[in-house]
Amino acid sequence: MSLSKLMYKKLNMDQLIKFAQQNDLKALEELIKREQKHIQLTFMYLCKDSEKVSDLTQEALFRMANHISDLRKPKTFKSWLNHIVMNLFYDDLRKCTKVSTISYDKIPDDENYTTNPALEIPDKHAKPLENCLSCELELIIKNEILNLPENFRVPIVLREFQGFSYDEIAKSTNTNVGTVKSRIARARLKLKENLKSYINKGV
Repeated sequence: MSLSKLMYKKLNMDQLIKFAQQNDLKALEELIKREQKHIQLTFMYLCKDSEKVSDLTQEALFRMANHISDLRKPKTFKSWLNHIVMNLFYDDLRKCTKVSTISYDKIPDDENYTTNPALEIPDKHAKPLENCLSCELELIIKNEILNLPENFRVPIVLREFQGFSYDEIAKSTNTNVGTVKSRIARARLKLKENLKSYINKGV
């Protein structure tokens, strides 16, 4: 069955994946379009070297397209794709100088913490001045996240930008849920401290 481009855009993810698995190139093209920006954003917040973001994004999309037929359950696509992204990130990390880790001061259990409003992606429909300020704040947030140690940066990016559960993050990073909660809580506290002056200034 041949579908128009408009019809492909209307397919839900499960349907689109199934078509892509049947070597439907138009379905695969639509799948790539839907995931490209999301993958790129993830690498932007994970990679300190911005020049690598484009190459890693393209490689992730290539692996996704090349191995989509290996995916048994379409509903696990999100975690399957994340596995590809994280493998690429860690492979690249291993090629570079080892990143030292630090221990932040002890803080209360993460269960009492909620998503930091400062980490929300700015509204793209904001007025010109608001949009300008949002872009500036987004850049500041990005730099602060990139300055976090890798073992704190990865879980908070997966949580705040990928929307993964603590259990999914634990599996992805090969740690336990308690460790994931602790690292995310510490990362949030550190970001809150570092962003306090910018937020108070109204940036």
